[in-house]
Amino acid sequence: MRLVHNSLHDEVAALLRDRIFEGKLAQGSFLDEASLCDSLKISRTPLREALKVLAAEGLVRHEPRRGSFVNQVTEQDLDDIFPVIALLEGRCAFEAARNASDEDLVALDALHERLTQHAQAKRINDYYATNFIIHEAIITLANNRWLAQAIADLRKILKLARQQQLSAPGRLEQSLSEHLAIYAALRARDSEGADAAMRMHLERQREALRSLAREQKSRLLA
Repeated sequence: MRLVHNSLHDEVAALLRDRIFEGKLAQGSFLDEASLCDSLKISRTPLREALKVLAAEGLVRHEPRRGSFVNQVTEQDLDDIFPVIALLEGRCAFEAARNASDEDLVALDALHERLTQHAQAKRINDYYATNFIIHEAIITLANNRWLAQAIADLRKILKLARQQQLSAPGRLEQSLSEHLAIYAALRARDSEGADAAMRMHLERQREALRSLAREQKSRLLA
């Protein structure tokens, strides 16, 4: 595979990022520079620049005299990140409640109808996709590029945690209820309510992931 681009290291970074998120490069795995250069048909310079980009994003770590490794997300990492992203997305919901036009609310209504249908049909992958669109729409309505950038950076780390929190018992229905509460606050132009509802939504996501981690540990010990 040969990559050609004006900014080759950005393209290499994008490719490696996708492989990490897809699990093709597993958490904790060693990134063999010689092998990667050979498979991508590139020199070490753009690869090392790409690895620096991924290291800055928290997806890769470099260990002196050992090389680069895909980062691992620990339970402590999740405990540290979720309260921060909850505050940031809560602020987005706060601003969105102030900024949303009637047309914006109509668009959000259609998205929540779709979300409800996916939840009722237990279509988890479709629910995730619509859920992501709704979160992005609220971030866009906040109209604060610094919030958007900070959230995007944290999401990259959270994507390393591949647990499906919606598979926790009752979580799908709970998530839908939380989203409808956020939407109700947006529709009412209730900034404080939208902020609180969004923060609760993210905090409960963390609780669901924690529950799944406990179940997984119990199965391993059984």
